[in-house]
Amino acid sequence: MGINTTLCYVEENGRYLMLHRTKKKNDPNENKWVGIGGKFEEGESPEDCLVREVKEETGLTLSSYSYRGIVTFVSDRYPTEYMHLFTARAESGELIPCNEGELAWVEKEKVPSLPLWEGDRVFLRLLTTDRPFFSLKLTYRGDSLTAAVLDGKSVEF
Repeated sequence: MGINTTLCYVEENGRYLMLHRTKKKNDPNENKWVGIGGKFEEGESPEDCLVREVKEETGLTLSSYSYRGIVTFVSDRYPTEYMHLFTARAESGELIPCNEGELAWVEKEKVPSLPLWEGDRVFLRLLTTDRPFFSLKLTYRGDSLTAAVLDGKSVEF
C-alpha cells in the first residue's frame, strides 16, 4: 500500500539544513543531498514523525513548522511513497552527528545546484512560492524523473 514519510527543510538565516547521504548501507539516496526526515512509526501523525525525525537526526527541537504538501513518489524500483513535506524553524538544540550522512547549512539559492533527485528540484521551487498546500506526484523510471503532476495537472520539470 506504500510507505508514509516526512521530509523537512529546516530554515535559518536564508539557509536550509541539508543532509548529504553518505553513511547508510544500501541507501537509495546515496550521495544525494536531502532535507531531514524519515518513515512513520506506528500510530504517528505526520507532525509526530516530523518532530521525532528532526530531533533524532539533527538534535534540534522544532519551534514552528508548516505542512506544505504531500508528494507521491511512484517508481519502478521502490514501493510507492507518500512524503509529507514541511518547512520549519528550530527553537533550540545543537547539531549532533547524523548516522546517515553529513549535515550542512546551505544557502537556499545554492540548494538546487547540489546533487539532488530531479523531482526534489520541482518541490523545492514550489516551496519558494506562497502556494498553499499542494499535492505533487513524481514518477521515476530508475533514477530518471518521467512525469510530474501538480494538483492533478501535468507540469514541466
